[in-house]
Amino acid sequence: MTFTTTGSYDKGKEALKGLNVDDQLGLLWFVYTKMGKSITPAAPGASGSDIAQGLFNQVKELSHEEQLQVQRDIATNANTQISRQYGSLSPETKLAFWYFLAQGMDNGTIIPMPPNYELPQEGKDLLAQIEGMDFQQQIDFLRGAVLPMGAEAAPGSDI
Repeated sequence: MTFTTTGSYDKGKEALKGLNVDDQLGLLWFVYTKMGKSITPAAPGASGSDIAQGLFNQVKELSHEEQLQVQRDIATNANTQISRQYGSLSPETKLAFWYFLAQGMDNGTIIPMPPNYELPQEGKDLLAQIEGMDFQQQIDFLRGAVLPMGAEAAPGSDI
């Protein structure tokens, strides 16, 4: 299957909408764990990496249940402080933030995926499509998936 750059971005933007929030998070985790080594250069090398690390550190300090809720809040655009902070990040910083979350899940500082978790068929199909993309298409797909997440900064709020 061939995607144009715009097509990959748009596909990423629309793809997660068909999954419930926990399956959206599951798909992102699978993408970052399966392709993390190839995605890494596009995410953390940016100047926003320190900012992403700072937001990650805020999440890391929470209980596992709160960590999961923060991820759900970001994915559903909930109007919370961390979701607003995330919403104000640059595209590369958002990619880096999810990369750091996946690393944290791997090393146990972030709530891990349940050991028996399995993506639904729609998620498996999306993952197979992503795996078939070239590197730039994968990055564009991920940008499309993570950019719309998070809430906008609210007037009069801390952010």
